[in-house]
Amino acid sequence: MAFIDELKLHIKAGKGGDGVVRWLHEKGKEFMGPAGGNGGRGADAYARAVRDIGILNTYKNLKEIVAPSGDNGGKKSMHGKNGEDLYIDIPVGSIITNLQTGGKVFLDKEGEVKLLASGGRGGQGNETFKSSTNQRPEQCTPGKPGEEFDFYIEVELVADAGLIGLPNAGKSSLINELTNTKSKVGAYQFTTLEPALGNMYGFILADLPGLIEGASEGKGLGHKFLRHIKRTKMLFHCLSLESENLLKDYKTIRKELKDYSVELAEKEEVLILTKTDVVTEKELVSAKKKMSKYNKNILTVTILDNESIKNLKDNLIKILRSKSE
Repeated sequence: MAFIDELKLHIKAGKGGDGVVRWLHEKGKEFMGPAGGNGGRGADAYARAVRDIGILNTYKNLKEIVAPSGDNGGKKSMHGKNGEDLYIDIPVGSIITNLQTGGKVFLDKEGEVKLLASGGRGGQGNETFKSSTNQRPEQCTPGKPGEEFDFYIEVELVADAGLIGLPNAGKSSLINELTNTKSKVGAYQFTTLEPALGNMYGFILADLPGLIEGASEGKGLGHKFLRHIKRTKMLFHCLSLESENLLKDYKTIRKELKDYSVELAEKEEVLILTKTDVVTEKELVSAKKKMSKYNKNILTVTILDNESIKNLKDNLIKILRSKSE
């Protein structure tokens, strides 16, 4: 199933129930007085943040989402039941823009709830209009319509760390090993066409789509990638030792980050040299020395060695814990 990270939705809160004209009836005494109840309030529509980045797929074929209406008033002065509030599940990290008002709603924490549209008030029954000068009112009022708006929903992942790097840097294989996620792995560029999340001992890692030169201008996966990395707390920058020019690969990614956002480029970064099995020990030492001029925090891994994976995981957890303290 394709990952949907932006969507337009028309959301309509519930209509208020109508007030009614009714009369009190007792044995031998007809039409004793007004007894029409008020209508119930229409349901409000809320956005609710959930940790499910695929939830927007649920709404992709919907033209609109409508909250329940309030019930009409009843006899014997009974008020109609209020509509049950509607909660629309949206991924954590989403930005919801009201296209009519321009207002924005940010969902930053799981379980967070934000009002999108208010339900309409219920109408008044004829009992409400009874007075000393109007003892047999015939009037009632209809319920008010609920608010309705067009919304643009844009997902920006919130994760403790995002795995970045050029295509084929080994990100998908690595997140599979670190978190038991099932990211797609293949020997070709852009295997990862959409972000994938994994849990590593309580820390959320995101395998983010690969970059190419010019991504900040929209080339390759372009802004689809950079938008998701923007709100990631720190970066795990993967560099494949299969590369013929490690430094060039590194600078390519760094340039794209900076061109897109200075704030993004200043995020804390850990370098992970992947596929260490393809080089000799001497070549590995040389690569680490070369890259240490640009980043002092360098780790290495090969997914072919369980001990290597364990050591990397221990080190990454230590780094993440120190950052969260």
